[in-house]
Amino acid sequence: MDSAEFHAAVYHVVRQIPPQKVTSYGHVAKLIGMPRHSRHVGQALKWLSPDAAPPVPWQRVVASNGTISSRGPGTDGAQRQRDALAAEGVDVAVSRGGELRVDFGVWGWFPEPGTVDTGVRREPAEGDDELEGEVDEA
Repeated sequence: MDSAEFHAAVYHVVRQIPPQKVTSYGHVAKLIGMPRHSRHVGQALKWLSPDAAPPVPWQRVVASNGTISSRGPGTDGAQRQRDALAAEGVDVAVSRGGELRVDFGVWGWFPEPGTVDTGVRREPAEGDDELEGEVDEA
């Protein structure tokens, strides 16, 4: 899977996260079959065009411990993500240390790999004419 295909798969999966639900960068990576690429999921979402159509609900992806990742000093990305989640009705708590956190027990979305359409075209196995050109759908 090249970079463009990876980004397309990330966006395809993230579009399926239901409103009022969140998942982790790592879980998105697992769902697209690249479980060691959670940072790449973050990068794909970082470079997401605001004009993406259909829209990609990037705000529904958080760190594996439920925290909203800081975008670095002097940026407002974490607050924008909190505001976007709150607008959907997701409760975002502030920890004692000042971290913004979502409770996965209440708001988590963690379907099993293989049960979500990744939008990735599978290469047919040798002698398997049925799969040629088929899209991986759960």
